[in-house]
Amino acid sequence: MDYSLETASLDTLSCDCLILGLYQDQQLSASAKTLNESTQELLAKIIARADIAGKNGETVLINAVPSNTIDRILLVGLGENQPLTIKNYRKALVSAINSLKKTTISTVVCTMADCAVIDVDSAWKTRQIIEVFSDTVYQFTTCKSDKETDFNIKHLVIASSDNELALAKTGLQQGKAIAEGINLTKHLADLPGNICTPSFLADQALALAKTYTKLEVSILEEADMVKLGMGAFLSVSRGSRQPAKLITLNYQGGEANSKPIVLIGKGLTFDAGGISLKQAPGMDEMKYDMCGGASVLGTLLAAAQMQLPLNIIGLVPSSENMPDGDANKPGDIVTSMAGKTIEVLNTDAEGRLLLCDTLTYAERFNPDVVIDLATLTGACLVALGRVPSGLLGNNDDLCDSLIAASITANDSLWRLPLWEEYQEQLKSNFADLANIGGKDAGTITAACFLSHFAENFNWAHLDIAGTAWRTGNNKGATGRPVPLLIQYLLNKAYG
Repeated sequence: MDYSLETASLDTLSCDCLILGLYQDQQLSASAKTLNESTQELLAKIIARADIAGKNGETVLINAVPSNTIDRILLVGLGENQPLTIKNYRKALVSAINSLKKTTISTVVCTMADCAVIDVDSAWKTRQIIEVFSDTVYQFTTCKSDKETDFNIKHLVIASSDNELALAKTGLQQGKAIAEGINLTKHLADLPGNICTPSFLADQALALAKTYTKLEVSILEEADMVKLGMGAFLSVSRGSRQPAKLITLNYQGGEANSKPIVLIGKGLTFDAGGISLKQAPGMDEMKYDMCGGASVLGTLLAAAQMQLPLNIIGLVPSSENMPDGDANKPGDIVTSMAGKTIEVLNTDAEGRLLLCDTLTYAERFNPDVVIDLATLTGACLVALGRVPSGLLGNNDDLCDSLIAASITANDSLWRLPLWEEYQEQLKSNFADLANIGGKDAGTITAACFLSHFAENFNWAHLDIAGTAWRTGNNKGATGRPVPLLIQYLLNKAYG
């Protein structure tokens, strides 16, 4: 979809559909008032029929606009005539784009940047229009012979005023970059495991580096990991015929001596559980165990497009976790890059084995902060559902900054404790650590395990097991937490 801005008067525009806001009690938004006057009060007549009350998310499509170059008008309910919350603004946008499903509409003009939203500016509102519309029209068709989708929209024009144009341009640039980063993340995650292998992920990273000059990519092969002593990481890939990869994306947009932000994304391209085999129902969704890695690639793509004045390192430890005669066995003891020994009590708790060696590897970059993101524990889904991602960390300022970014991005987080008492569950009779802590507090004990390898830097862990993809009839990747990470980076870059 193409995105652009327009400051011309609405009654001079030509489009298939114009989206206008309507508050409760038949109160028109500013743009709707303008168009109502130029169409002989068409909108007032429609509203008088009581087909729409203006409640948030309500819509009505007007399919004929007499004597006008606008073919259709979509009225979208905004709720009470007062500044909207971030969630209600996005809810109205989602309703608007969903109302255009299964139509022939190709060109849309959206005026909803003129709605007042609490504590945000026109840049944010413009960005959200692009993010929401792009997210909704995305459909995975790569592996289908029929490429037809539910939407025919090719052009989205966002109406702006001259006074707000500079901010709108910022929002346009950010929105396009974030939307592309989210789409890359979703596309990689939705690909099946027989296509999206560790080698495939590495190739996608290399392709990004060819496009963006400030981005360099290097790949560690298994032989390199052996030399580094990454025994935990390598133990996971032993059961797979696909070679493991440790992908490093190095974006240099800041000062040469500025400490980088390191993002680590778990890249398990398929997780059968290893010898601790998962149950068959739902196992197909374990192709999504690489959503953390896909999110790192999407975030670096967006950062490079926006040319953020930051140094960012993306690390994607990628492997499969399969049952095989050479696979990890419950009770095996492996030695991590940090020298700590780990008793593998459950081979399905493999993500932390990839991440622990990658956290140790991250130290060589002298990081400002390290943020890892992983579809790590089913326990997080049980605890928090599919609304917030879990957040744990060893630095309050970092965690607070991530929570603030999550609110702005509408990509929510909930912080869980990382108390010393939970470490007791990881004690092993035979090694320095066990890789699981029992059935209680699984999300927390997983983070406690990782904390042993993050003692030398400020670190936060995002458990995205409940938020990285949807299940059921709407099965598919969400692209989260790319919006959160980009907002965090924007806040770091521009305050």
